[in-house]
Amino acid sequence: MSDRKLRIGCASGFWGDTPEAVGQLVSSGDIDYLVFDYLAEVTMSLMARARAKTPEAGFAPDFVKALVPWLPEIKARGIKVVANAGGVNPRGCRDALARAAEEAGIDLSVGVVLGDDLMDRADEIRDRGVTEMFSGADFPDDIWSMNAYLGARPIATALDGGAEIVITGRCADSAVALGPLMHEFGWGDDDWDKLSQGSLAGHLIECGPQGTGGNFTDWQDVPGWDNMGMPIVEISPDGSFVMTKTPDTGGLVVPGSVGEQMLYEIGDPRAYLLPDVICDWSGVTLEQVGPDRVLVKGGKGLGRTDSYKVSATHADGWRAVTTLTLAAIDAPAKAERVADAILTRCRRIFRDRNLGDFRQVSVEVLGAEAAYGANARARTREVVLKIGAAHDDRRALNIFAGEIAPMAISTAQGLTGFFAGRPKVQPVVRLFSFLQDKSDTPVAVEVDGKDVPVIVATTPVQLDPPAVPHADSRDAGADAVKVRLVDLAWGRSGDKGDIANIGILARKPEYLPYIRSALTEDAVKDYFAHLCDGPVERFDLPGSHALNFLLHESLGGGGIASVRIDPQGKGFAQMLLDIEIPVPADLAVQNGLHPAKSA
Repeated sequence: MSDRKLRIGCASGFWGDTPEAVGQLVSSGDIDYLVFDYLAEVTMSLMARARAKTPEAGFAPDFVKALVPWLPEIKARGIKVVANAGGVNPRGCRDALARAAEEAGIDLSVGVVLGDDLMDRADEIRDRGVTEMFSGADFPDDIWSMNAYLGARPIATALDGGAEIVITGRCADSAVALGPLMHEFGWGDDDWDKLSQGSLAGHLIECGPQGTGGNFTDWQDVPGWDNMGMPIVEISPDGSFVMTKTPDTGGLVVPGSVGEQMLYEIGDPRAYLLPDVICDWSGVTLEQVGPDRVLVKGGKGLGRTDSYKVSATHADGWRAVTTLTLAAIDAPAKAERVADAILTRCRRIFRDRNLGDFRQVSVEVLGAEAAYGANARARTREVVLKIGAAHDDRRALNIFAGEIAPMAISTAQGLTGFFAGRPKVQPVVRLFSFLQDKSDTPVAVEVDGKDVPVIVATTPVQLDPPAVPHADSRDAGADAVKVRLVDLAWGRSGDKGDIANIGILARKPEYLPYIRSALTEDAVKDYFAHLCDGPVERFDLPGSHALNFLLHESLGGGGIASVRIDPQGKGFAQMLLDIEIPVPADLAVQNGLHPAKSA
């Protein structure tokens, strides 16, 4: 193992990300590895449907299209590529890339990772009585996709076998970075702390520029949104690394922006379960060591599980969402009445035709701060009315779609904005998650069409977590003044199914005790009472002076199963940052914190 640092850059955070990122990283990133993350649960279902219609489809064609123009330079620079672009057809993706490379006169060794797709075992799994790991629901009848989140070892094995490009199906998002590290540095399956740090490196870059200042709370400090720098991690053999970005580009890499991404879409930071390692990131430290360079250390590994998480998707009824604009006196009240009229009229028609009621309805008056519930403060004469509805019968939603436009001449003056026409009735795609034994999952690796033996560690190992002190909670005292949380902290939110996570990082360590005292689980539950139907959990990350909250049953089913305007909780952190936190008056004066101006 050499002492050199390995530079890994990520060129895609989702299927549909800009293809311009490839050229930026290849030409000026000075990278050793170029990695891509394309897959989400709904993406897998879309790819499965595409392959059902066309056997050659089922992967991300964007990957091939974006990569091919840069293959000569990638080959010349010795850059290796890892991508989960294979979707439900990794071999098809490999064949498409091989044809394009041959046409360009580029000789490539391409590896594929197989075994994540469990669709052909659906009946067997159903017969085992598998239930959904969160809700306890029975295994569905109509499965669209079913894929295990594989780990990094098969990727490392393909690289060990000489592959210059590795294409996978479903794997942990962070595995596309961890695999190269295991290959290059020779990390073993029990190098727990290194595996945890490598997974954290992958987690920080998996969403592209979201880790380099994109979506940062301090948006006004981030230059160059039109040319955002793609993330690069510079990893040492011991697992410590520097988070940075391509030079001379937009973006901002500081502890706040890196910390927000660390907390994005994780659960318990002391037991973040990944296929290769159980991660403890509660003691991770973030240190600015240069312009757009943050040193990340302190991730611990606590062993591994003997199972993979499997995400299946299935059809579960129908959904339709419409929006209308209303510019008028008393616009919010008029919008609410228009929505009530549409839904009441539809329900009457449903009864006449022996159709059941809506399964789910979501009415949100956008511009009147509907997402804030009781915390709304807006006064406006212009709103967008959003109505989302779900039903078991497609015919009912076709009726709903047809009863919206007639309201333009029978309800409120000022109703307009029918630009998109009737809303499209779409299937509800619901997520079904369960655990699958690793030893019973047929992971395989091919390089240039030939089998390469792969050994995935399956024996469970559970290590005791290190003693990490929790942050203190401190009362602000009798002389307290209230300041907005955004003046004390950064925040980022995301989703895991129907669970929203909100990460809050104190701008200064001395702020955290007062934040922690005010942001109890009950306080956060109360703030989101209009959205959160389940419990709220809070976790401490003393290393980064942070808290992570999980809001269960808060997204209306989550993803495409939800008819809310924010089905992934993307705005939750920004909403919480507007809450007022008591701090001592002298602390406010010392730090130039201004008392909040409550509405």
